Amino acid sequence: MAEHLLTVTRTQGNNRALTDGAVVPAGFPLAFKEEPVLVNGFRRMVRELAYDVCEMALTTYLTAREHGVRFTALPVFLVRGFHHGAILVRKDSGITEPGQLAGKRVGVNRGYTVTTGVWARAIMALEHGLDLDSVTWVLSGDEHVESYRPPANVEPAGPGKQLGDMLLAGEVDAVVNAGVDSPDVVPLIADPVEAGFAALRERGFYPINHLVVVKDEVLDAHPGVAKAVFDAFAESKRRYVEQLRTGVVETADDRMYARVMAETGTTDPLPYGIEPNRAILELLAEQAAAQHILTKPVDVDSMFAPTTRELVG
Repeated sequence: MAEHLLTVTRTQGNNRALTDGAVVPAGFPLAFKEEPVLVNGFRRMVRELAYDVCEMALTTYLTAREHGVRFTALPVFLVRGFHHGAILVRKDSGITEPGQLAGKRVGVNRGYTVTTGVWARAIMALEHGLDLDSVTWVLSGDEHVESYRPPANVEPAGPGKQLGDMLLAGEVDAVVNAGVDSPDVVPLIADPVEAGFAALRERGFYPINHLVVVKDEVLDAHPGVAKAVFDAFAESKRRYVEQLRTGVVETADDRMYARVMAETGTTDPLPYGIEPNRAILELLAEQAAAQHILTKPVDVDSMFAPTTRELVG
């Protein structure tokens, strides 16, 4: 094809060779658009199909897919991380473990379907036994997928309300995924970085946050585009991982991925493809259903473009 595919992705180690032009999908050049606030790009893609190719939060994708938005994912997992540190409480609250949040009010940054919130709730439920349905979840914003309706125990914070202020004032008992700069606020789960790596070592818990989607109109018109874009993202990531292996570690993400390699013995801390990630994708789909985000079961393979289902990179 002659025209470039309009693409939104935040430049980081694993896609830098793409965004700087060193790697180009064979036959399908990309034209990158900067979205200073990446979640605004997610919203425009979900609501307007504004781009041909777009980085996308995993749960946002599954929600949009259930609600009929016409884009399809590639098994390119750009962002992973640990979310044990995402839950904050007041130091003087007396709340020292997630089970104590039963019956309480917990603020959630932006929407209920935000992927970090899903993973943080999963940690509280699976590792600490919290009944998520017993909590009132208080949202600071709205959902990217306008037609999604959250369960009855989810409510808006209200106009102009800031979750950090609400936490400090005692209007909520904890917050999820909301940065609060106060000496009076601490992570609910002690030593969260070590807790995250322990979950990785002990049960392979290595959450995916972002993948890549392509507009169905583009996939339908160009049968080779999904594989070409996957291969290019995989090549860019391969170059990044090679740098990590040689000791080029500069950012917090670099350090995290280098530690993943060191602690698990893997040579690739960012595997692309369905098969290496099937268990964590199944867990996310299960949690999205358990948390009343999805109403229908999701087959992991069906989430991805057919020509990419066997690819690993």
